[in-house]
Amino acid sequence: MAFTSLTLILFSSFCLILRAQAQAQAPAPSSGAVDLVAILQKGGQYTTLIRLLNESQQLTQIQSQLKSNSQGFTLFAPTDNAFQNLKSGALNGLTDEQKVQLVLYHVTPKYYSLSDLLTVSNPVRTQASGSEGSWGLNFTGQGNQVNVSTGVVETQVNNALRQQFPLAVYQVDKVLLPAELFGEKSPAAAPSPKSPKSSPETPSVGKAGGAPSPSGDAQNDNGAAGRNVGFGVILGVGLFCMGVLS
Repeated sequence: MAFTSLTLILFSSFCLILRAQAQAQAPAPSSGAVDLVAILQKGGQYTTLIRLLNESQQLTQIQSQLKSNSQGFTLFAPTDNAFQNLKSGALNGLTDEQKVQLVLYHVTPKYYSLSDLLTVSNPVRTQASGSEGSWGLNFTGQGNQVNVSTGVVETQVNNALRQQFPLAVYQVDKVLLPAELFGEKSPAAAPSPKSPKSSPETPSVGKAGGAPSPSGDAQNDNGAAGRNVGFGVILGVGLFCMGVLS
């Protein structure tokens, strides 16, 4: 009887040890859905980004896709100061669709740790796209520092607000402006230079009456006519005298 009891005790102890080892090797249970807004609010300087995420309805999309996307997401979060440093009217000048594209340009459809960004192949595809395909970001690294470039702006990838799969969130101190929306536009064709207006010919002014001076041909004709008249008068007077004397 005592032997049987001892055997049961040893067997129970052995089972408890195996169970404890199995629990230690099992992955920690998920803490629940990722709350992107809570992550940004904890950072304390992302009010504008949260507003844009809500207005573009991309917050709901990201939260929903995090549950099913096996690749995860990476969000580059501009601070409120980054938005304030934009040129006046930069955001207000965008259409609703362009604002959506701007938000999506800050999201990659894959989880990247900071070490991944140091060795990633450029350009890195973002969620934004156009008629020519996805819009990309370019990353360069030196030591542990990662820089991101859009072709319009370049900035450092700073504080990691979250770096745990399936979502990484990194602070950036500039808004990532895509060249597709903010690149230099080709200058408008300059208007062709106007040909100088030909100044109207000013008529020659006569000496006394202000009438145009006669042309040279007209003056020659008048002179010839005067000489003919004078010759005729002299000839007439001569014939008259000859008649009187005869």
